[in-house]
Formats: sequence, structure tokens, C-alpha cells
Amino acid sequence: MARLPRLTVPGYPHHISQRGNNRQAIFVSSADRVEWLHLLGECAAGLEVAVHAYVLMDNHFHLLATPPTADALPAMMQMLGRRYVRYFNDAQARSGTLWEGRYKSALVQPNPYLLACMVYMDLHPVRSGLVAQAQDYPWSSHGHYAGLRSENMLSAHPLLWELGNTPFAREDSYRLLVQSGLGVREEEAIRQSAIGSWALGEQDFITGIQKDVGRRLSKLRPGRPALPQRDTVGVA
Repeated sequence: MARLPRLTVPGYPHHISQRGNNRQAIFVSSADRVEWLHLLGECAAGLEVAVHAYVLMDNHFHLLATPPTADALPAMMQMLGRRYVRYFNDAQARSGTLWEGRYKSALVQPNPYLLACMVYMDLHPVRSGLVAQAQDYPWSSHGHYAGLRSENMLSAHPLLWELGNTPFAREDSYRLLVQSGLGVREEEAIRQSAIGSWALGEQDFITGIQKDVGRRLSKLRPGRPALPQRDTVGVA
């Protein structure tokens, strides 16, 4: 069955992920990660895509971003992917593909799922056993929102401003969010959405967006669809 084209809805955040071919490493040094972030900043700025959060693992990355147009996000990812592959192949004296197929992108309902997605990303290195706490991992946006450093590339979503009236209050609130973690169902919903590129949101939100774009955005429930009821008038 042919794959549906990726959906990009302007003005809404999208949870993006991409993995190395055959799960191979796409980052083998700190310099690689620095270069990827540099390229991301340049590509995002040129297309006016707001980058909210990220986490860089050895063989894949997650990204949370809001595009201004339907074309901006695909253009950014294409440009970023090509430029980074050229850099990586030169640095590693290799050739050929780096990515495992096309990137995945899931539309995210801002409230209540945007902050949950950020927490999910921050805790990814913890779940993977790389660090004990999110603040110990240098290759995610956690440090920026927890007040440990400042990254000009990042653009705080308006929901983050609602966490407090001052920068210190917002940083404290965000740290507490991450420390509290996610519930099992919430974490699994984010994971399944990212894997399948399904929209992450409440049913009313998904239904409304589906009507606007004219396509299905959520996974069908297992089992055969219900048959229409027959008219039984006059049947003995």
C-alpha cells in the first residue's frame, strides 16, 4: 500500500524524528552534533520555522517545530538532511545514504501535548540509560528551558510563557514538569504517534483537522468495521 504524503499544517507544532540507515550512528562525535545544530539553526531561520525542542541520540534525533507554511517544514528537512550528509560523509570519508528512509512527522495539538512532547524528548536519554537525569545530557534542549544555558536557535512556544511570570519561575516550573515525568499512557501515546506519524491530540482536535485537510490522521482501531444496520421494518 502506498504511503500517504507527510502532512504539514501551518501554525501547529510537529514532532519530527529521523533514524540512521540500518540504525547506524548519525553522530559519532560532539563536533557532529554541533554541526547538525548549526545547520538546523541556519535552515530553520531561512524558512522561518520555529524550533521549540530537540534531542540528539547516537543513531536518531527528535525535533519539535512549528512551520509558517505547508512547504516550510519539508523544505527545511530536505535542506538540513542534504547538507548534513555532505558534512558527515566528508568527515567520515564515506559515501552513500545516511538516513533510514524519509523523516517522520506527527502533528501535535499544543494543549495539552506540546509540553508533554518536550518532556518526552528530555527524558529520552534517561530512558535509554545514558544519564540519570535530563539535566546531565548535553545534547537536548532541556538545558535551555531549565536555565542551564541559552540557545538562540530555540523559540519558546507561547505555552511555555504560561509556566510563570518571570524567567526563573518558568525555568523552575519546567524543571518540575520534567522531574514529574509522564504517565505510561501519555508516554505510549507520544511514542505511537511518532512511530506512525499519526496526529497527537484529543479526538475533537483530530476530527476538526481531518475535516480541514480531507484525510485520516489517526490509526484505525483493530477489527472489522461495523456493518450498517438493516431496516427491519416488516421483517418477521
